[in-house]
Amino acid sequence: MDTTRQEKINRLIQKELSEIFRKQTQQMRGLIVSVSTVRVSPDLGMAKVYLSIFPSEQAKDILTNIKTNIKTLRFDLGQKLGKQLRVIPELAFYLDDSLDYLENIDRLLGSDNKKDE
Repeated sequence: MDTTRQEKINRLIQKELSEIFRKQTQQMRGLIVSVSTVRVSPDLGMAKVYLSIFPSEQAKDILTNIKTNIKTLRFDLGQKLGKQLRVIPELAFYLDDSLDYLENIDRLLGSDNKKDE
């Protein structure tokens, strides 16, 4: 259970990282990187960031690229949040594949319905 402060920081980091990714992917047509969830540790020193990447075929490559540029992303985040947070948390990026999971379930249920007809 997150405290109110953690929830506010989660939303703040999610908003700013979303804006950073939007600006960086603007030149790349057909690529969407969205921040689905951010979870900050109780000591506010670590932030787990879950990303949803479209198209999902490129997700692992994009995530690898993001992980190699993690220091730059943290610096950019610090530039935006420096006045609001004393310490910018370390970032850890993870792939949020819940949309692919839902799509797979829909596909499986759709094929089952066609068999019944």
